Amino acid sequence: MSTVSQILSDKGGRLFTVESTSTVFDAIKQMVEANVGALLVTEDGRITGIVTERDYLRRVTLEGRTDKEARVSEIMTSPLVYVTPETSVEECMALMTDQRIRHLPVAQDGDIVGVISIGDVVKFQSRAQSVQIQYLTEYITGR
Repeated sequence: MSTVSQILSDKGGRLFTVESTSTVFDAIKQMVEANVGALLVTEDGRITGIVTERDYLRRVTLEGRTDKEARVSEIMTSPLVYVTPETSVEECMALMTDQRIRHLPVAQDGDIVGVISIGDVVKFQSRAQSVQIQYLTEYITGR
């Protein structure tokens, strides 16, 4: 059974964070510079939520706010929906589908140790299927 820890070992555990008091503009700028679709939101050094591109579209653009005035705390998603390194990849896919989310923080012993995206999950599954196809092809052809 494939687990989140396997995805994190390929990806690494770098965390991208933003203060809850930062402007949405600053958060979006940081996402673009880091080439990520979500940032973990911190308050007094604690992770309290997540802000995503989707949050921006729904809670700033569609509600007529301005990204230079709105604060991250006003649009972030909280509480966090998260998984553990032991969570199966299949469970992650089901959770992302059921909750209609694209990013899952990974928690271990009460600390966030990484974030996986739907893209990370799809890439991992695709690689796993390629290996399986290769193995079956070699088995069938006797190579």
